[in-house]
Amino acid sequence: MINIELKGGVVKEFESGITPAEIAKSIGAGLYKAVCAAKINGKVVDLRTPIEADSKVELLTFDDADGKHAFWHTASHVLAQAVKRLYPNAKCAIGPAIESGFYYDFDVEKPFSAEDLQKIKAEMKKIVKSGLEISRFELEPDKAVELLEEMGEPYKVELAKEHTDKGENISFYKQGEFTDLCAGPHLMSVAAVKAIELTNCTGAYWRGDANNAQLCRVYGIAFPKASMLEEHLAMLEEARKRDHNKIGREMGFFTTVDYIGQGLPILLPKGARVIQLLQRFVEDEEQKRGWLLTKTPFMAKSDLYKISGHWDHYQDGMFILGDPDSDDEVYALRPMTCPFQYQAYLNKQRSYRDLPLRYNETSTLFRNEASGEMHGLIRVRQFTISEGHLMCTPEQLEDEFKQCVELASFMLKTVGLYEDVSYRFSQWDPNDREKYIGTQEEWDEVQGMMGRNRYRRGCVLRSKARYSDKERLRQRGYPHYNSD
Repeated sequence: MINIELKGGVVKEFESGITPAEIAKSIGAGLYKAVCAAKINGKVVDLRTPIEADSKVELLTFDDADGKHAFWHTASHVLAQAVKRLYPNAKCAIGPAIESGFYYDFDVEKPFSAEDLQKIKAEMKKIVKSGLEISRFELEPDKAVELLEEMGEPYKVELAKEHTDKGENISFYKQGEFTDLCAGPHLMSVAAVKAIELTNCTGAYWRGDANNAQLCRVYGIAFPKASMLEEHLAMLEEARKRDHNKIGREMGFFTTVDYIGQGLPILLPKGARVIQLLQRFVEDEEQKRGWLLTKTPFMAKSDLYKISGHWDHYQDGMFILGDPDSDDEVYALRPMTCPFQYQAYLNKQRSYRDLPLRYNETSTLFRNEASGEMHGLIRVRQFTISEGHLMCTPEQLEDEFKQCVELASFMLKTVGLYEDVSYRFSQWDPNDREKYIGTQEEWDEVQGMMGRNRYRRGCVLRSKARYSDKERLRQRGYPHYNSD
């Protein structure tokens, strides 16, 4: 027997090997129907996971973020099953849950039309109504590749082959005639996915690489109740009415031209004037606070990005001029000014008496965002931001950090965006030490100083691991602000 600690600190005794699904069923039929996934000792797991030792178990429903993720992941499999039924020659790529629902990428002869999406949604509803049970199984890597080759799924084969050297078994999920390579977690049955809407269809390159095949990406949203879907769609409709992409064009602030390119807007006279006034205001305010203006090049040789580490960790997000595999000089448009401004600092020998030294720049940056993620002025490939880099002694850090938060808060208040604000700063990731200079002790000390100021004037500072945002942003179904 093992002891399981549940919500509220309640401890119950169960047979070793019991699963979260069985625990939920023992508590009540209502919870069993609502539970989507579980956490065992803080780790999100599938409901089918056997528990062999004393553990703390949290049962996750649609109201929990991780439960919602499992729910939407299951909905993405229902989408793929429907597509395979209607278009047997379609090849499945990936179908993750994202913050705004889910999507699935397909290799098809032609992109799906609005009429096609309606057919697919109708087929999804049939699948849900059938109440198919979902089962999980594992195969050795070689067997997994063999199965996927028999299924005629080249993208899944590629993913499975990447695990052959690891020697770990590969997991699959099966519902009716549909089987998919997947790590999970998933619901116990498709029956819970009561309300579905397919919201959009765009193009997306396999693995986000323009050199790979272009796939058809279908976005969707799903809920356990029809009323929840209706409320969500009403909210989206209200958001569309206030969409800057629509209003900005109508007011003559900006436009876009297909043969210039996605994510490359033209600011019209009204919009350009607003940017000019904002830039003057920001730079004057920064100067008052001791920031020194710099102007750095829009591009640099790959040597600079190799020194800074961006070449190894950010190359897929950069516009590269030249062939990286040749012996010729290779340049890249700057996706950030960090390495440039630190070269300004290294211009001459410095003393601690020179510190703090604050450099700012209203900088135009270039980032090779995926084509399916472009939206008005929010997600673009060329944009201008006000950013800064400062050099200080450890003793000066806490005051400098406070001043940075205060400056950001002042700017947001001035333009009326201060309500419910959160800030984010990068932190040491012990699992990826090659991306950082300094020791863990030094990082802990610095982060500790910042942490003491996490709650100031109603603002919450949330830390995220450095370089973790790129993949997360790619998987989002809706655009997000470029930020530094």
